[in-house]
Amino acid sequence: MDEALRKEADRRFEAALGKSGSRDPRDFYRKALRELREVDPGGYSRAVSHFQDVLVPSIANGESEPLWAWREYGLLIAEVTVSGRTVAIDETGLSHPFDSDAPMDRLVLHLPHAKGGRAILVSLPPTLSPAQRAAHDLLAAGKHRLRGSG
Repeated sequence: MDEALRKEADRRFEAALGKSGSRDPRDFYRKALRELREVDPGGYSRAVSHFQDVLVPSIANGESEPLWAWREYGLLIAEVTVSGRTVAIDETGLSHPFDSDAPMDRLVLHLPHAKGGRAILVSLPPTLSPAQRAAHDLLAAGKHRLRGSG
Protein backbone atom coordinates (compact mmCIF):
# COMPACT_ATOMS: atom_id res chain seq x y z
CA MET A 1 0.00 0.00 0.00
CA ASP A 2 1.20 3.48 -0.86
CA GLU A 3 2.44 5.05 2.39
CA ALA A 4 1.54 8.60 1.29
CA LEU A 5 -2.03 7.46 0.57
CA ARG A 6 -2.26 5.82 3.98
CA LYS A 7 -0.90 8.92 5.76
CA GLU A 8 -3.40 11.16 3.96
CA ALA A 9 -6.29 8.84 4.85
CA ASP A 10 -5.15 8.84 8.49
CA ARG A 11 -4.83 12.63 8.49
CA ARG A 12 -8.36 13.08 7.10
CA PHE A 13 -9.81 10.54 9.52
CA GLU A 14 -8.12 12.09 12.56
CA ALA A 15 -9.34 15.55 11.50
CA ALA A 16 -12.90 14.20 11.22
CA LEU A 17 -12.60 12.57 14.66
CA GLY A 18 -11.38 15.83 16.18
CA LYS A 19 -14.13 17.88 14.58
CA SER A 20 -16.95 15.51 15.55
CA GLY A 21 -15.81 14.29 18.95
CA SER A 22 -16.38 10.73 17.73
CA ARG A 23 -14.50 7.78 19.13
CA ASP A 24 -11.62 6.22 17.23
CA PRO A 25 -12.64 2.63 16.34
CA ARG A 26 -9.32 1.52 14.84
CA ASP A 27 -7.99 -0.35 17.89
CA PHE A 28 -11.29 -2.19 18.24
CA TYR A 29 -11.31 -3.10 14.52
CA ARG A 30 -7.68 -4.32 14.73
CA LYS A 31 -8.66 -6.63 17.59
CA ALA A 32 -11.67 -7.89 15.62
CA LEU A 33 -9.42 -8.54 12.61
CA ARG A 34 -6.93 -10.53 14.72
CA GLU A 35 -9.79 -12.70 15.97
CA LEU A 36 -11.19 -13.06 12.45
CA ARG A 37 -7.79 -14.16 11.13
CA GLU A 38 -7.87 -17.07 13.59
CA VAL A 39 -11.38 -18.29 12.77
CA ASP A 40 -11.83 -17.37 9.10
CA PRO A 41 -8.68 -16.62 7.06
CA GLY A 42 -10.78 -16.03 3.93
CA GLY A 43 -12.96 -13.46 5.70
CA TYR A 44 -9.83 -11.85 7.11
CA SER A 45 -8.33 -11.56 3.61
CA ARG A 46 -11.56 -10.00 2.33
CA ALA A 47 -11.53 -7.41 5.12
CA VAL A 48 -7.83 -6.57 4.61
CA SER A 49 -8.33 -6.25 0.85
CA HIS A 50 -11.26 -3.89 1.42
CA PHE A 51 -9.11 -1.80 3.77
CA GLN A 52 -6.25 -1.53 1.27
CA ASP A 53 -8.20 -1.30 -1.98
CA VAL A 54 -11.33 0.61 -0.98
CA LEU A 55 -11.26 2.24 2.47
CA VAL A 56 -7.86 3.96 2.45
CA PRO A 57 -7.98 5.21 -1.17
CA SER A 58 -11.57 6.48 -0.89
CA ILE A 59 -10.75 8.51 2.23
CA ALA A 60 -7.36 9.75 1.00
CA ASN A 61 -8.83 10.88 -2.33
CA GLY A 62 -11.77 12.66 -0.66
CA GLU A 63 -14.32 10.29 -2.23
CA SER A 64 -15.72 9.15 1.14
CA GLU A 65 -16.46 10.93 4.38
CA PRO A 66 -13.98 9.31 6.79
CA LEU A 67 -16.31 8.57 9.74
CA TRP A 68 -18.97 7.02 7.52
CA ALA A 69 -16.38 4.99 5.58
CA TRP A 70 -14.88 3.58 8.77
CA ARG A 71 -18.34 2.69 10.11
CA GLU A 72 -19.05 0.81 6.87
CA TYR A 73 -15.72 -0.97 7.31
CA GLY A 74 -16.72 -2.01 10.83
CA LEU A 75 -19.96 -3.35 9.38
CA LEU A 76 -18.03 -5.37 6.81
CA ILE A 77 -15.87 -6.91 9.55
CA ALA A 78 -19.00 -7.83 11.56
CA GLU A 79 -20.79 -9.32 8.55
CA VAL A 80 -17.74 -11.37 7.54
CA THR A 81 -17.41 -12.61 11.13
CA VAL A 82 -20.97 -13.90 11.65
CA SER A 83 -24.31 -14.07 9.86
CA GLY A 84 -26.81 -11.69 11.42
CA ARG A 85 -28.68 -8.44 11.15
CA THR A 86 -27.41 -4.98 11.94
CA VAL A 87 -29.34 -2.43 13.98
CA ALA A 88 -28.90 1.21 14.91
CA ILE A 89 -30.01 2.10 18.42
CA ASP A 90 -31.11 5.68 19.02
CA GLU A 91 -30.65 7.66 22.24
CA THR A 92 -33.99 6.39 23.62
CA GLY A 93 -32.91 2.77 23.18
CA LEU A 94 -35.19 2.16 20.20
CA SER A 95 -33.69 -0.20 17.64
CA HIS A 96 -33.96 0.50 13.90
CA PRO A 97 -32.74 -1.63 10.98
CA PHE A 98 -29.31 -0.26 10.09
CA ASP A 99 -29.12 1.94 7.04
CA SER A 100 -25.85 3.47 5.85
CA ASP A 101 -27.48 6.91 6.27
CA ALA A 102 -28.12 6.31 9.99
CA PRO A 103 -26.99 9.29 12.06
CA MET A 104 -23.61 9.00 13.74
CA ASP A 105 -25.28 9.41 17.16
CA ARG A 106 -26.60 5.85 16.89
CA LEU A 107 -25.08 2.80 18.56
CA VAL A 108 -24.63 0.27 15.75
CA LEU A 109 -24.61 -3.43 16.62
CA HIS A 110 -24.54 -6.56 14.47
CA LEU A 111 -26.81 -9.19 16.04
CA PRO A 112 -25.90 -12.80 15.21
CA HIS A 113 -28.66 -15.09 13.94
CA ALA A 114 -27.30 -17.91 16.12
CA LYS A 115 -28.78 -18.03 19.60
CA GLY A 116 -26.41 -17.27 22.43
CA GLY A 117 -23.99 -15.19 20.38
CA ARG A 118 -23.09 -11.71 21.53
CA ALA A 119 -23.71 -8.69 19.38
CA ILE A 120 -20.69 -7.31 17.54
CA LEU A 121 -20.03 -3.63 18.04
CA VAL A 122 -19.89 -1.79 14.73
CA SER A 123 -19.76 1.79 15.99
CA LEU A 124 -20.31 3.91 19.06
CA PRO A 125 -21.78 7.41 19.10
CA PRO A 126 -19.60 10.19 20.53
CA THR A 127 -21.56 9.89 23.80
CA LEU A 128 -23.69 6.92 24.80
CA SER A 129 -27.11 7.75 26.26
CA PRO A 130 -28.12 5.67 29.30
CA ALA A 131 -30.36 3.53 27.06
CA GLN A 132 -27.57 2.99 24.53
CA ARG A 133 -25.14 2.13 27.33
CA ALA A 134 -27.60 -0.45 28.70
CA ALA A 135 -28.08 -1.97 25.21
CA HIS A 136 -24.31 -2.12 24.67
CA ASP A 137 -23.63 -3.63 28.09
CA LEU A 138 -26.30 -6.31 27.70
CA LEU A 139 -25.98 -7.21 24.01
CA ALA A 140 -22.31 -6.65 23.21
CA ALA A 141 -20.53 -6.87 26.56
CA GLY A 142 -22.76 -9.58 28.03
CA LYS A 143 -23.23 -7.73 31.32
CA HIS A 144 -26.44 -8.61 33.12
CA ARG A 145 -26.36 -5.94 35.82
CA LEU A 146 -26.94 -2.25 35.46
CA ARG A 147 -23.96 -0.03 36.17
CA GLY A 148 -23.93 1.07 39.76
CA SER A 149 -26.04 -1.86 40.96
CA GLY A 150 -24.65 -4.36 43.48
